[in-house]
Amino acid sequence: MSLGNANLCLADPHPQKKKQNTILVPVVTSVAGFFVVLFGALAIIWLIKRKQIAESTERTLRLKHRPFKYGEISRITGNFGRVIGEGGFGKVYLGTLDNGTTVAVKMLSESSKQGYKEFQAEAQLLMILHHRNLVSLFGYCNESKHMALIYEYMANGNLREHLSGQVKIHPIEDHPKVLTWSNRLQIAVDAAQGLDYLHNGCKPSIIHRDLKPTNILLNEDFQAKVADFGLSRALATEKDSHVSTYPAGTLGYLDPEIHSSGKFNKKSDVYSFGVVLCELITGRPAIMRSRDGNVSIHILQWLIPTVESGDIQRIIDPRLKGEFDINSAWKVVEVAISCTQPTAIQRPDIHQVLAELESLVSNSSSSCESTSLVLPSDNAPTVR
Repeated sequence: MSLGNANLCLADPHPQKKKQNTILVPVVTSVAGFFVVLFGALAIIWLIKRKQIAESTERTLRLKHRPFKYGEISRITGNFGRVIGEGGFGKVYLGTLDNGTTVAVKMLSESSKQGYKEFQAEAQLLMILHHRNLVSLFGYCNESKHMALIYEYMANGNLREHLSGQVKIHPIEDHPKVLTWSNRLQIAVDAAQGLDYLHNGCKPSIIHRDLKPTNILLNEDFQAKVADFGLSRALATEKDSHVSTYPAGTLGYLDPEIHSSGKFNKKSDVYSFGVVLCELITGRPAIMRSRDGNVSIHILQWLIPTVESGDIQRIIDPRLKGEFDINSAWKVVEVAISCTQPTAIQRPDIHQVLAELESLVSNSSSSCESTSLVLPSDNAPTVR
């Protein structure tokens, strides 16, 4: 073997390929570098954008729920010149913000039965709750001994005032003084939508614990919104079914099971809603008293026997003067009774209740309101 071929195995059998590789390596490196720079730039832009969005959101929250000084509260209410409501917490005053927006200012009095903790709980909840059927919070005051919540103004007061015929705030002129049957159906739907949001739209669910007509407010268009969240509680986790806490709520609207279990759950609110439906139907309060005030019975004690007799005319609010749809009236009565069953397991979820009521509103809008003869007793809704 010739020594001239000793390094033959070291020779490159593909000299052209080596030349191509020499060109490819820097090209690939350059392309990779370009993409690294590009993705890096995009990441920086995304982080900046995210920060801007977060800052914008924070600014929006500060503007929407901004803190007010006590001096501002005094100024926007005209030195607390007009009282438009009062409760266990204190008085509610009419106010006007600098931009012309009319508001309701709820002041916590020093002798308040509701207390600072409930007032604070309401403020914290309303900062995160946003729904067209819940009253909106504009701001708050927490200065020394002065605490106030600034809400959207609800021009037509609360539902109880209208059902009792004692409206403190004059209704809009083109609306009748007595709520029509269609008004009542829509108010029931609005309140159910607000409650459905609390129960099924919030994670974890929120239990209102004090649903009643005085806590259902009406705006200038008679749209109903649920208010007063001082006693409301959120479930600890999404898997929880109840909250165990001190007794809360209002006599006449309390779930009967609470007395034995001490536990509030979503069905406790459903019971209260059922009582509200009874009031919408009859125009009577949850606790009915005799003229001399010596005897009182719950509205269900009077309503259920009458329903079982098949005489619905006796329970419908006489101020309607017979102007209601008989079929939808029976259906609302049936829904009300199902909501007020003595045990939670027998009651429907508020979402089911809402679906039933929405179908009634849909049907009533396509037909004229009418009066009908009393149905025989076998057509009365079943008391479950």
